[in-house]
Amino acid sequence: MYAAFMAVGWIASRKVRDGTPSDLIVAGRSMPLWIAALTMTATWVDGGYLLGTTEGAYKSSIQLGIQGGLCFGISLILGGVLFAGVMRRHKFTTLIDPFEARFGKRWAAVLFLPALAGELFWSAELLVAIGSTFGVLLGMNLTSAIFLSAVVTTAYTVLGGMWSVAYTDIFQLGLVALGLAAALPFVLAGAGGLHHSWLTYLAARPEGAGVFPPWSHHSDLWGGASVMGWWDVSLMLIFGGIPWNCYFQRVLSCRSPRAAQGQSMLSGVLTIAFTVPPLLMGVAAFAMPWSPENVARLHATPAEAMPLLFATAVPPAIGLLGLAAIIGAVTSSFSSSILSAGSMLSWNCLKRLVWPAQTPTQMARVIRGSILLFGAVATVLALKVQSVQALWFFTSDLVFVLLFPQLLFALFDPKANRTGSIAAFAVSLVLRIGGGEPLLGLPAFIAYPPNWPFRTVAAVVGLALLPLVSRATARLDAPRALHNPATVEA
Repeated sequence: MYAAFMAVGWIASRKVRDGTPSDLIVAGRSMPLWIAALTMTATWVDGGYLLGTTEGAYKSSIQLGIQGGLCFGISLILGGVLFAGVMRRHKFTTLIDPFEARFGKRWAAVLFLPALAGELFWSAELLVAIGSTFGVLLGMNLTSAIFLSAVVTTAYTVLGGMWSVAYTDIFQLGLVALGLAAALPFVLAGAGGLHHSWLTYLAARPEGAGVFPPWSHHSDLWGGASVMGWWDVSLMLIFGGIPWNCYFQRVLSCRSPRAAQGQSMLSGVLTIAFTVPPLLMGVAAFAMPWSPENVARLHATPAEAMPLLFATAVPPAIGLLGLAAIIGAVTSSFSSSILSAGSMLSWNCLKRLVWPAQTPTQMARVIRGSILLFGAVATVLALKVQSVQALWFFTSDLVFVLLFPQLLFALFDPKANRTGSIAAFAVSLVLRIGGGEPLLGLPAFIAYPPNWPFRTVAAVVGLALLPLVSRATARLDAPRALHNPATVEA
């Protein structure tokens, strides 16, 4: 399978024989709508998406299981309606370009940091997911699985940039669909059928089996999480899912603004549709007659529900297709993430700030070197850092809290200026850090009420401060027009 990934990536790399920066970063802005939609879907339907949907349904509720896929899909649809057309119309190269246009190069370099951290920790978390899946299904050593996955995926990403990533994404998304479709009937049959599985689930969790409403009056619904907390996380996933460069890389690769909007909305619908199989697997896992050893294992690590189903509840050949589905989901997202991080570093930092005189040939080498760098760093993090997932969750918070208000006003408010941007960034950061982060051992130093949605509050404060401070300081810091400061085609 990995040999097939390399073959597809190598064939796709032939589309970039000239190896121009535009080809590597945004596919020469010539990607058809259907390819862009499928590569976008493959990026969002990652290993955490599949395993997390099954885990959420198994250990808690349908609401928790469906939350990620539904919110990610809404995020893509919303991004298509509001942001994709504007970004593609200006021919920006990365997410950071509108920040540079409105707020200047140096402050854009600061805004680049949370975007880069989010991509890097996501890459590492994906490698950990694939390593643990190899361990459950094949008994493979974690280090070997992570190293093999990282080397192959980084290699074909370096070869062809965005084109190689897009074509392998389509191949990998096909593996996801095939693996889930082949395994689901066996999983449901092993649990006694869909009807029996659902009745068992409903009997054990009468409140958690309903899909909605999320405004239910049950304060202890969904595994102890409050309804307010559910909405806090959901808003983070919806609006925080937009300001990611791996999203805009596909938007900016499209042939036209209309195609950019269309592929984003289509991929949102596909992303929501892909929640159904892992959600049903979570329900079936709850009703499955597990052995005592597997019951203890799932109690300790419920995230292994899907791999254990593939290992024990289906024929071996189908189990391998299930493994292929998880690997395809993870590697497609990993390649997208390291390409995204390498593009931002090479374009917004090195080209725009440090080495503006780069020739296209030199820049192509820098892009490929940056992809190698981030592939290596993500691999080291996956092997050495125990709290990679916690770091990724935390940086995802920061992307929502810090970057969504910046992107919204950079694109749509002609009076936004750098002073307003700095004020909103600083205050939102303090409000978010003030809530603490138990996964990282960060203590709270702001006494928020219990279950207070401090992520959303921090983002809303940034949304209010940025335009207010910008207008109050307009005479001291004149707003800049939104224009493309430089384009990768040049």
